[in-house]
Amino acid sequence: MSNDHTVTGSAEGDDSADLEFRPSAEFSVPTDGPRDVALVFMGASMVAGVGDPKGQGWVTRVVGRTQHPDLELTAYNLGVRGQTSGDILGRWQTECPPRWKDRGEKRLVISVGANDIAAGVTLARHRLNLANILDEAASSGVSTFVVSPPPSSDAAFNEKLAVLVEAQADVCSRRSVPFVDCYRPLLGHDQWRSELAASRDGHHPGQAGYGLIAWLVLHNGWNEWLQI
Repeated sequence: MSNDHTVTGSAEGDDSADLEFRPSAEFSVPTDGPRDVALVFMGASMVAGVGDPKGQGWVTRVVGRTQHPDLELTAYNLGVRGQTSGDILGRWQTECPPRWKDRGEKRLVISVGANDIAAGVTLARHRLNLANILDEAASSGVSTFVVSPPPSSDAAFNEKLAVLVEAQADVCSRRSVPFVDCYRPLLGHDQWRSELAASRDGHHPGQAGYGLIAWLVLHNGWNEWLQI
């Protein structure tokens, strides 16, 4: 599997006015002593690891492989099944600060989108919700990282998901926020397809599938983002 899964999107006409970049605070890494990092993951069922019989999902696998002698990492999984980008926008500012309190670095990983399609959230609204989270986080000195949803076993759903993932890539590119495309690399991946075929709903993989997502995250800018 290639490590290069960069996605380049384009502005979608009427959405561009809503997505103008707002200048944000500089984010810097302290240079003295061990780095005290609070890392919060927010999203829906894929973040929560639904379907993994070992209960790890991709988040625990990523955290378990994020080790560095100068890094003191505290990770929090705030995935809630069924949530949309609007739900994340509505709760991150209240749920994250207690986890970040008195920590040296505040970092936020967002992975959301499939439920927006299921709930009928427009692409413009999804873009705006994601943009608002990223801009508000940046203005508060929070460093962000975005992970796209992976494909499902439903071809019609995947057509909509492909457009949404491209939009996410564009929103992140405008803000120089690291973005991992989990959609295109896994769309025709044999093991991923086998995982979905064996799942109850065709959306949530098992242990091996979450391992594939973790691999994509870890090999597409993760260490660079954490500066380790």
